[in-house]
Amino acid sequence: MANQEKPKIKLAVYWGAACGGCCVSVLDVHEKLFDVVANADLVFWPIALDVKYEDVEAMEDNYIDVTLFNGAIRNSENEYVAKLLRDKTKVLVAYGSCAHMGGIPGLANFSTKKDIMERVYDESPSTVNPEKLRPAENFVVKEGELELPRFYNDVKTLGQTVDVDYYLPGCPPQTERLLDVFMAIVEGSELPPKGSVIGAYDKSQCDECPRKKTENKVIAEFKRPFEIEDDGETCFLEQGVICMGAATRGGCGVRCIEGNAPCRGCYGPPADVPDPGAKMMSAVATMIDANEPEDIEKIISQIADPAGTFYRFSLPGSIIRRKINA
Repeated sequence: MANQEKPKIKLAVYWGAACGGCCVSVLDVHEKLFDVVANADLVFWPIALDVKYEDVEAMEDNYIDVTLFNGAIRNSENEYVAKLLRDKTKVLVAYGSCAHMGGIPGLANFSTKKDIMERVYDESPSTVNPEKLRPAENFVVKEGELELPRFYNDVKTLGQTVDVDYYLPGCPPQTERLLDVFMAIVEGSELPPKGSVIGAYDKSQCDECPRKKTENKVIAEFKRPFEIEDDGETCFLEQGVICMGAATRGGCGVRCIEGNAPCRGCYGPPADVPDPGAKMMSAVATMIDANEPEDIEKIISQIADPAGTFYRFSLPGSIIRRKINA
């Protein structure tokens, strides 16, 4: 009996509210692209294929084997496609920090829709808009009716919008981890329980960081990276530079730290940490070398943009989720 070739899996990639780096990371497999092509057929990827939403709508439910959904949910189009791909996909992967935790777009949750619109269309230095016009969701011209997606007040994670099978973290995820996960699915390997973070470790970055640490580190002054003469060996925190490694999963290969830059937190919190920002603030609080309230306040005030530092990638997925206006 002739050997039958194993059927290729059907793969989809979608780009929501994100910068596009995750799509680049999918392409950044170099010669391993041949392994991907040999095992998968791309059936939907708007930036690479001329496949329309109506083509996806016409697919049977669960027609797509795996979808890598990168980007947060910022508007009605992102939400619609997320729900559409959930219906059409067997394994939906929240790919990258934005889909996983909200990412950089999620920092918009420190503002409101009204604040953002006023800044963009009224207050920015390059804007001239005396009539205070705003984008219209529907606009009729002689050729027909034009539609724009509805801009939401809140940025949400993919998991806050639809049921997600797995989370592959990173900004962007490391290509090696993507290939590991992809080949595990192709080969039918046993996958972790649904809802798991894959392609990362349970332990923190500090567990794999090669930099030297002391047992009782104390901080008398916080600095930004350009304000120190980094020796390339000493723990960034012990040099007074905020490094999110203590509140961030390992698995990225500590590439930022290997490049002499502190961890920014893009891999999200370890398994036992519900909120990376709160975890990091707690860790920092134990290191401050002061006892008097005024001295503690002086040291803390040296942290530039604490909200953006501690919640750079994780605000929508955190406990607080957004700024609340009284």
